[in-house]
Amino acid sequence: MSIGKHSSSKSNMDKTIITFRIVSLVIIIICLYFIWIWYKENKHNNIILNNLLSNVDFDNKVITSDNKEAIDFSNLININTDTVGWLIVNNTDINYSVVQAKDNSYYLTHSFDNSYNSAGWIFADYRNKLDGSDKNIIIYGHNRRDGSMFSSLKNILNEDWYLNKENHIITFYTPSETLRFQVFSIYKIKSSNYDTTTHFYSDDEYKIFLDKIKNYSIYNFNLEVDSNDQILTLSTCANNTDYRVVLHAKKIS
Repeated sequence: MSIGKHSSSKSNMDKTIITFRIVSLVIIIICLYFIWIWYKENKHNNIILNNLLSNVDFDNKVITSDNKEAIDFSNLININTDTVGWLIVNNTDINYSVVQAKDNSYYLTHSFDNSYNSAGWIFADYRNKLDGSDKNIIIYGHNRRDGSMFSSLKNILNEDWYLNKENHIITFYTPSETLRFQVFSIYKIKSSNYDTTTHFYSDDEYKIFLDKIKNYSIYNFNLEVDSNDQILTLSTCANNTDYRVVLHAKKIS
């Protein structure tokens, strides 16, 4: 009787071991699959970016009909009609074309060529008009572990970045002009407290907003900002997804 029980117990243990090995193998295969997808998507976006960079001549500017300096966006717009600009942030890896969809979801999961891609692309808030009338232009991007998209935006929180005045000027090219913004606030904030207001009903309301985001800054840039200023906001999720890394800069030219 005891021999039978021992044999049954051993059989059950063998089944448990086999099941564990099968489950472990399946988990490993699934993990490897997602790693392969992650690598494939990142590689795809890098190829796209390199192709786009070859289509943009930052050295040779064109003069628009209203005597403003701009770069030629015709090739980029031919590739993707959602193209609205090109963003460069000094001493980061942010050197990307900027797109804008009819919502803030599409480019979270689609690349510049409109293919599905969890890395997404750099995009402007769909509420922004980008015609100079909006007080707060917001641009988003994912924080990717490979350093792409807005991953290097976290550099702004490092002392060696914000103490270097060369990094305080953000360049945003549009099809009609070249815009430059000067940084006045940088911080990390809980996502629930992050304010994405783009339209303000009064100067007073806008001034309250400006004072709030300026006080959030971890560094005092000694730059005055008032209700007459237009600002640029860059934001991405921090490594802890409950927080966001945010940069604000005011238009200076």
